[in-house]
Amino acid sequence: MTQIEYYGQSCFRVTADNGYRIVFDPYQDGSVPGLQLPEMIEAEEVLISHAHEDHNAVEKIKVVHPKMICPFRESYLTVPHDDANGTIRGMNQIRILEGFGIRIVHFGDLGRMLNLEEISRIKDADVIMIPVGGYFTIDARQANAIIEKIAPKLAIVMHFRTSEFGYSVLASLDEVQKEIPDLKVTNDSEVTLGKTSGIISMSPIQGI
Repeated sequence: MTQIEYYGQSCFRVTADNGYRIVFDPYQDGSVPGLQLPEMIEAEEVLISHAHEDHNAVEKIKVVHPKMICPFRESYLTVPHDDANGTIRGMNQIRILEGFGIRIVHFGDLGRMLNLEEISRIKDADVIMIPVGGYFTIDARQANAIIEKIAPKLAIVMHFRTSEFGYSVLASLDEVQKEIPDLKVTNDSEVTLGKTSGIISMSPIQGI
């Protein structure tokens, strides 16, 4: 079964049924207060949403020669990193994986609400990873509206703050939960698709 591991901020590793691993948005050392990636995370592929240091640390990932073919069809949507059509923070890519009868969507640093065409591209996704912290991205209220429109089986929140990590300008997980009452705060660092549903937060796997 496909598994998803969380490493903090917007970084996840998806491991497909056949063992193929894809890492999303690894962050550079020192870029996110309280967070540090392990040395080294192995994967067959790395996908980044945009070139900011808390999302583009490809060098932190040990990319290994794939022993299998990528089982996912990969596509993306280019959207603004802000609510001013990208004039403030540039553009961002929403990454979409489709395979094994599932659709996984990683929103990166989405900066505004989705329009109807964008929603139609990802509606009924099985799993989404969506930012909720505000300031640099959409906030929890906007994220909740998108979750309601897309209706994924599983929504994993990202890009938030806790007492232990995250930018001070981001909403705390407690504040996020006030806007997303259905959010379940978990201590899980890994989930298996098909065994977990709803809206959840995860606890990051950290380096030493």
